[in-house]
Amino acid sequence: MDDLIVLNNVRKVYKMGDEKIVALNNISLSIDQEEIVCLLGTSGSGKSTLLNMMAGLEKPTKGEIIIGDKHVEKMNEKQLAKFRQLNIGFVFQSYNLIPTLSAMENVSLGLTFRGVPRKKRDKLAKEMLQSVGLGDRLNHKPSEMSGGQQQRVSIARAFVGKPKIVFADEPTGNLDTKTTMEVMDLITGMARENRQTLIIVTHDVEISSYAHRIVYIRDGSIEKIVENQIKEDVK
Repeated sequence: MDDLIVLNNVRKVYKMGDEKIVALNNISLSIDQEEIVCLLGTSGSGKSTLLNMMAGLEKPTKGEIIIGDKHVEKMNEKQLAKFRQLNIGFVFQSYNLIPTLSAMENVSLGLTFRGVPRKKRDKLAKEMLQSVGLGDRLNHKPSEMSGGQQQRVSIARAFVGKPKIVFADEPTGNLDTKTTMEVMDLITGMARENRQTLIIVTHDVEISSYAHRIVYIRDGSIEKIVENQIKEDVK
């Protein structure tokens, strides 16, 4: 497999008054195409900051972040927005759905920004919601759905455009154990089916069992990287 994401000596320092806080300390990491990687660490370890760097949501203080042949750290905000639209999907802990929009509208919104015609957008959104088990919730708004259902809408939104990379930041943090396993089976199954790269941020060791590699983050540094026997029993 070829490297899809390469980080070279990525460092992030936040200034709080006169104090400097090192969030990431010279991180170097390569992630292959189609690989499922888990960034595992406690709260404050730097794992979400690392995800934000790879997604272009934050700029590193120094170092390189290369996705494909693009230097993410050198892009301006307009270039980053376009790059994310075309290449990246997100699944968040808090779902981040627009409360006034239906499930269909939430899922199709990203396709709107990509210039996909309405008829095709609606078709793709409907098919994606059906594939995550929400064919009977197409016109429901977030307030009319359970947490698990809302996260399924969020997953459908992340995958509908078939991005090269999906970032999942604590995707099951607000869910019970049974729903957590269902959501993880769904996310990883879809990533494998679509041959996408999936990066999961979590503090939960059980969630990490879904990844090819577990990258342990501690105090802004990579503590160790462990190869994993991935769960592939559910599609």
